[in-house]
Amino acid sequence: MPGKTILILGGGIGGQVAANHLRRLLGREHRIVVVERERTYVFSPSLLWMIVGAREPAQFSREFDRIKRKGIEVVQAEVTAMDPAARRVHTTAGELTGDYLIIALGAELDHHAVPGWKPAAINFYCLKGAELTRSALASFQGGRLAIVVAATPFKCPAAPYEAAMLIADYFTHRGLRSKVDLQVYTPDPLPMPIAGPVLGNAVREMLEQRGIGFHPNLKLARVDGEARKLIFAGGKSADFDLLLGVPPHRAPAVVRESDLVNEAGWIPVDAKTLRTRYERAYAIGDVTTIMLPVGKPLPKAGVFAHHEAETVARNVAAEIQGKKPEQAFDGRGYCFLELGGGQAGFASGDFYASPEPMVKLQRPGYHWHWGKILFERWWLSKWF
Repeated sequence: MPGKTILILGGGIGGQVAANHLRRLLGREHRIVVVERERTYVFSPSLLWMIVGAREPAQFSREFDRIKRKGIEVVQAEVTAMDPAARRVHTTAGELTGDYLIIALGAELDHHAVPGWKPAAINFYCLKGAELTRSALASFQGGRLAIVVAATPFKCPAAPYEAAMLIADYFTHRGLRSKVDLQVYTPDPLPMPIAGPVLGNAVREMLEQRGIGFHPNLKLARVDGEARKLIFAGGKSADFDLLLGVPPHRAPAVVRESDLVNEAGWIPVDAKTLRTRYERAYAIGDVTTIMLPVGKPLPKAGVFAHHEAETVARNVAAEIQGKKPEQAFDGRGYCFLELGGGQAGFASGDFYASPEPMVKLQRPGYHWHWGKILFERWWLSKWF
């Protein structure tokens, strides 16, 4: 059987899992090629610990070249154009063509979508932003600290609320909690609303128990950095002394410029197989959109990228081996929720359930926090 080439665009969680699974499932006559512009992989769930001084970048970063020893090719380049029908991509390192194409380019942060966002707001969704956040928190002596979700959808829906609770605990240990007025603003009606009102209200109660204000249904219109004021649609406003935020998300330009996206700018895929409109072309992770029975899209989260990647890898390998692809992504997911004080919660459930997702939040405790630590260690050792 002649060897096949599988092109994987993006080396994030989805790209890593897909590449590793394909390499284990297929013989070395088949090429697994990952195209990634960065040299270093960052395990993004650990950024929340970093902002409060509980992690250093070296603890949760790995060089992409490490996966070459497994027989996975790495092309360090940026994808500049793609033809999904032909499974051909143009990159800054040249043109590549594959027998299969897996698009795992994620979502990018759009710092210019909200007027005044830059330079007033600091985001903690990337390594540089997390470093700036840690520095800002270390020098903050008191005042109003606002955490703002600028727009939806955004990846890791629990992260803003985890950050708020970790920061509250951080200032408690510094003896400054009474001097820090911590407030969260979001366009959503509840934290993590796709998971349902029971979970959302539970998280809201966790925030309020820690003296963190929660302000729903507020869409950010602009930021007045000079006056240190948030201006929301409808005219409401709020002051801040330090602004941490989740900027609007969008698909990378090379995706938006393709004919794969819908009106919202994301790639619609088959809910079970992750196929795009083109044969042997798949998309996984944050760059996709999957509409749920409840009428809202599947949240953007690493756990879904992970399981989607497993589904695609197993089906592609089966097809190459002349077998019937039978793996289906089932919409199940889970999330650790850091609460500070060495404790965490754990939510899991079926997001494909009808008429609405069935998600349960386990009783918080120290064991879930240690579970997340062990998961971090397992993930980095497993794939690198």
